[in-house]
Amino acid sequence: MPRLQMQCNAHSATLRCAPQSALPGWRAPQSFHGSAAAGKLCASMTWCCMAKLLLLTPGLPFPPMQGTALRNWGIISGLAPRHHITLLSFARTAAAAAPELLAACERVVLVPQPARSAFARLATLALSTQPDLALRLSSPLYAQHLRTLLAAEDYDVIQMEGLELGCYMPMLRAYKQRHPAARIIYDAHNAETMLQHSVVAAEPDNPARWLAAAYSRAQLPRLQRFERAVCSSADAITCVAAADASALQALFPAAQPVLVPNGIWLRDYPQLPPTTETQKPQLLFTGKMDYRPNVDGVLWFASSVLPLVQRAVPGAEFVVAGRDPAPAVQRLAGDAGVRVTGELADMRPCMAAASVYVVPLRMGGGTRFKILEAMAQARPVVSTRIGAAGFAVSHQRELMIADSPAAMAEAIIQLLQEPAKCRALCSTAWAFVSQKHDWSAILPALEAVYAAPRA
Repeated sequence: MPRLQMQCNAHSATLRCAPQSALPGWRAPQSFHGSAAAGKLCASMTWCCMAKLLLLTPGLPFPPMQGTALRNWGIISGLAPRHHITLLSFARTAAAAAPELLAACERVVLVPQPARSAFARLATLALSTQPDLALRLSSPLYAQHLRTLLAAEDYDVIQMEGLELGCYMPMLRAYKQRHPAARIIYDAHNAETMLQHSVVAAEPDNPARWLAAAYSRAQLPRLQRFERAVCSSADAITCVAAADASALQALFPAAQPVLVPNGIWLRDYPQLPPTTETQKPQLLFTGKMDYRPNVDGVLWFASSVLPLVQRAVPGAEFVVAGRDPAPAVQRLAGDAGVRVTGELADMRPCMAAASVYVVPLRMGGGTRFKILEAMAQARPVVSTRIGAAGFAVSHQRELMIADSPAAMAEAIIQLLQEPAKCRALCSTAWAFVSQKHDWSAILPALEAVYAAPRA
């Protein structure tokens, strides 16, 4: 069957087909393993085998370079062998979809990501009752293509990835009225109201961020109403962490969120040799570097933790790797022992050079893919409690947990100076990812949601 791609710009859309045999790079995901996973999958097969899925995403799932894309690509690549997937996605550029994405989906529709100015955001605050997040991806062109797709097919499942796409929920509910058997799934990458509360709680510590904290406080009641409305409109809600599920159920008590954790394909991450025994150890953080929790975390680490580490290990270097570094992050590059890489096409050399992977997050929700990726590649992890939230891990077993600058510095120094402890930590962490967070162990839970009895 040919794969279809529709490329869109601000004014037009073009459709082209490519035979699957001409699309290199696609590799079918491994089979599900383990009796529990296999049993759950078999139970769901009676309905959802070869279901028609429409997936709505806020950005291109491939290449999977950051958290949202990693989750969306994990879902797509895992479900593609058994389902017919149509993808409607925003894209940052006019570049064509990658061959891997075209091979996994029967149809790919790309829409330019809308630009939203600071003035527009302030105008929303003054003149609208909607939260900024609700309008971030509002696009007439996206709505037009969604309308076309909904008119053309009878979908079994329509899955919306993230709250920022909630502005399209009324269109999905209208479709549900015409097609009662369809199932509308809201995949909550974060419990956004809970996340915003953590932002407000963290930022008063920094006078330079008081204005941002005030903006977050103004957003809270609007965001709460919007998130409640989206949850009440979905037939089912999936969450990445138990804390997120509890937060959403508190917002909308009738909700029964299903836990579908974040995962990775472990086979794609080679275990790397340790690099702690070096005169110039690298402490690595990766992520989208205009995302507020990441910005706050690296600024805090660079100013409060790194100097303590460098007193004991003078050659230690903090490497910040990820796209779109905010101006405050870019300025860190002028500090001694800090390197800011910007976007990297391949993160593997950076991870291979890392001695310790640090997660100095003080705000946020959901769970961090970055922890899974580091553990899968045998890199010891030092994280705050918030950074490690949502994972069933213990201090000094799968990772080191530290919330204060002194405790985090002490944990890092210990791993750098005790190679045996570092190796033991990495071994336990790898087993944890293999057993709990490989996509093969996770996706049966999502397919069970698809197969749930119809309303």
